[in-house]
Amino acid sequence: ADTITHGKKSPWGEHEIDYVLFATVPSKDVLTIKPHPDEVDDIKWVTQSKLLEMFDDKSLLFSPWFRLIANRWMIGSTSEEGRGGGWWDDLNRTMSTDDFCDFDTIYRFDPPEEHMGGGGDAGPMFEKEDIAAVVGDASKKQGAYGKVKTHKESKLKQILHLEEVMSAVTLLYVHPLKSNLKSDNIQKTFDSSDLAFCDEILCKVSRSFAAVIRQLPPTLLVDVLIFYLVLRALDTVEDDMNYFPSNDEKVKALLSFHKTALVDPKWTMVGCGEGDERRLLEEFPKCHSVYAALPEASRRVICDITQRMGTGMAEFVDKDLGQGTVDITQYNRYCHFVAGLVGEGLSRLFAVSGLEQSSLATELHLSDQMGLFLQKTNIIRDYLEDYVDGRAFWPQSVWKKYSSTGDLGYFANPTTDETRLAGLNCLNELVTDALELAPDCLAYLSKLRCAEVFRFCAIPQVMAIATLDKCYHNGDVFTGVVKIRKGMSCLLINNTTDILGVHGIFHRFAKSIMDKAKSARKGGYEDPSCERTMKACQAIIDLTEPEARMAKKQASVVNGTITVVSCAAAGMVLHKPPKNNSVLFSTTMVVASIGMLSFMKMGLTKLMGERSMASLLPASKLTKN
Repeated sequence: ADTITHGKKSPWGEHEIDYVLFATVPSKDVLTIKPHPDEVDDIKWVTQSKLLEMFDDKSLLFSPWFRLIANRWMIGSTSEEGRGGGWWDDLNRTMSTDDFCDFDTIYRFDPPEEHMGGGGDAGPMFEKEDIAAVVGDASKKQGAYGKVKTHKESKLKQILHLEEVMSAVTLLYVHPLKSNLKSDNIQKTFDSSDLAFCDEILCKVSRSFAAVIRQLPPTLLVDVLIFYLVLRALDTVEDDMNYFPSNDEKVKALLSFHKTALVDPKWTMVGCGEGDERRLLEEFPKCHSVYAALPEASRRVICDITQRMGTGMAEFVDKDLGQGTVDITQYNRYCHFVAGLVGEGLSRLFAVSGLEQSSLATELHLSDQMGLFLQKTNIIRDYLEDYVDGRAFWPQSVWKKYSSTGDLGYFANPTTDETRLAGLNCLNELVTDALELAPDCLAYLSKLRCAEVFRFCAIPQVMAIATLDKCYHNGDVFTGVVKIRKGMSCLLINNTTDILGVHGIFHRFAKSIMDKAKSARKGGYEDPSCERTMKACQAIIDLTEPEARMAKKQASVVNGTITVVSCAAAGMVLHKPPKNNSVLFSTTMVVASIGMLSFMKMGLTKLMGERSMASLLPASKLTKN
């Protein structure tokens, strides 16, 4: 709405298609510009910094679309600390290649807030699409991330899970995951500025993995950090559906990534991806600097896995994944390339670091299954995001058995009981398929000897089994993204210090899924995968029963002690509360009690669990030996 000229209730507005024309000249005198006076008041030759100054001048009127395009594409940065390159930052490439020419896509924006309103009270139309992202904007993610709602429990419901609240306090304030990034060995080996960028961008592109990577021993931490960033950069190239002029060009980029990004210290890719993923590619020389300083054995592993993953991704470029993979074989093959190889690479890095036995590098099957378990969980959870993005992975040989329309989107609009039940049948079968990988994951964890490496591997695994439990028989998967509670995440992290805790977690969620299956069947729900689900859950329960029984016994002692202390603390408060500021005093006592109880629980759990950790050693002792 033209509210600037005609007021807040302006009857005039615009919904138009605009084109951007670029011209470069040896001198501004050789170019004559005569815009129509009804369209343009004035023109001026400016530098980047001058234009940004003019944008801040509220007395100047710019077309809303010009501001959006300038901030979205034209101007990347005006300093080395900026957020990345834009058209104006690489004029030679902009003018001499077709890299930035897009004649097919219409990018739709909402206007700035001051141009909303008007006679029709116009509001945002495209805000869910977040198309007008700014390079380096941490709120923008690759693909359809953020375009569908996330199903969350209310804060009140989350607070009612007191054990999870205590776990959150413990993890945040009492016993947080310790970062080893500031160790002397790391600081002396790598360029501090480049390493700081790698750490910062890791937190931006994956908060979930950042903490578990940072707690790794100094002799392994940076190797895994760079391994993750290199593969994340490769994944960004694969995910961008608009950057490359043809699939052939994308295939070339994927196949050569290990020879360009990991060989040329100045290699970058400008304009590919969204948000911080784009920034990672545009400032990749900083990652290469750290990569080049890694031990040769680690570089060899990273380069090999990068080459094989790029080759695997290239295989899927020409495949139409709008309706998912063809069958379970192709589904497994894709998961192998994007996740199974990660598991293999990590096993090899663990081995060459000396923290794990050299034989771990040969555990190819178990390493692959670990990766598949995580990837399949993500694919199940991200059904709607992937479908909206036009690149889905649910295998057609599974979902077509349940879709009456023959379309994967059939489940995304569960308006009838038939559709809802069909979706649950399909979902439960895929969850069961993932659950069958759990025994191999537990077998892999049992082979580890380094406590920090064990925790690095165990945390994602317990998150995955908890997510599968959340997804099983849950229709919310088809209307958004389901996630476990943050308090639950903290509880799981705190219980991954040893195999006892991990087995207890797997036992708990396998039993939960089994109970859901039994309850559904008892209620008349006929699930074609029910028996298979029960069998998969029973296999996990049988495998983890001894440790789960021991963990439950320990938990009973710990919780009993805490209950006694809690009652005593409550009695002290209720017996004789102070006359003044009683509410403030009570609140303070509750907060303090949670903190003390969290500390007590951590201590008791650690004391009682020491025997179960006998097979795990801290990296410091392994390094010395």
